[in-house]
Amino acid sequence: MSIDAIKSTSEIREYLTSLVTRPLFVVGDSLRVLREMPAESVDCCITSPPYWRQRKYAEEGIGLEGEWQDYVSNLAEIAGEVHRVMKSTGSFWLNIGDTYQKKCLMGIPWRVAIELADNQGWILRNDVIWNKVKGGPDNSKDKLRNTHEYLFHFVKQPRDYYYDVDSIRAAPHRSRVVNGAVVSATGVSGVRYQRQIELSTALSEEEKTAARQALDDMLEQLQAGAIADFRMIIRGQQRTTHSDSEAVSGRARELREKGFYFLRYHPKGSKPRDVWDILPEDTQGRKGHFAPFPEDLCKLPILATCPEGGVVLDPFCGTGTAMLVAFHLGRKSVGIDVSDDYVEIAKERCRLLL
Repeated sequence: MSIDAIKSTSEIREYLTSLVTRPLFVVGDSLRVLREMPAESVDCCITSPPYWRQRKYAEEGIGLEGEWQDYVSNLAEIAGEVHRVMKSTGSFWLNIGDTYQKKCLMGIPWRVAIELADNQGWILRNDVIWNKVKGGPDNSKDKLRNTHEYLFHFVKQPRDYYYDVDSIRAAPHRSRVVNGAVVSATGVSGVRYQRQIELSTALSEEEKTAARQALDDMLEQLQAGAIADFRMIIRGQQRTTHSDSEAVSGRARELREKGFYFLRYHPKGSKPRDVWDILPEDTQGRKGHFAPFPEDLCKLPILATCPEGGVVLDPFCGTGTAMLVAFHLGRKSVGIDVSDDYVEIAKERCRLLL
């Protein structure tokens, strides 16, 4: 399905309205191809553009600019087109690494992120740290090794964008019954909280009665599977979550007014953290591309922010990792790259040459 960018408009429109889930690969300059795509036509964009002055890829292009300002400007121009072709409910995930110049770490990822937020209307929802686990060797004697990169999550609107948080939760540990009493996976049975309530000198008798009733109700929810676990915060016993200031914490206000509150653990498990431990793809034997990002870096963003049957876009698709993951997850995808060689590798990975 590789096509020439000059005649890509009709091909892309036909693909977007078809039932085909095989990736569509377009050989051409990403900015030029994006300008030919219809507005509000993709659900999710995940991409890792060439980093500034890090390496020379198969073709000339972005990343070889003499000044960092030009690199940021060029990336922003592409991001502007991504903003146009993305649905209002869509998400843009940008993986980008940093660069040193004259021994100074340039802060390129944040320069790009701030440009997109300040001047294009993108809303930054998360800055994910990709911990590469096994970073490459670093012979420098005057700084630490660099073993992380950023993955920024942008949206077009502050609310009502697509986000399926349940699809990315970790499976929770289950509660159990011990000597006839329900006990959470982390050992919470309520006995300790009951004792703290009874012995409290910071709670009134009315507050103690309300706290006991609320604790009994929480234990019933635990037994019924409505929650996976819980923590009880009691005035004078535990510290307030986040802050003791009522100006910034509703929990502090609740503790003052009621004498207690609960932290409930979702029955479907916890949300992922914003630090992801993922091995770089090139340690797993990927050939033909200097810096392919790993499949695991694409799975969570696609599951969470691209609905089933939706369309994933990668304007710097390289060897097609995002497209491969989208295909396996049942999503359509459009991959753009200036290199014929990379697109051929991507097609082979997606088994489109058969």
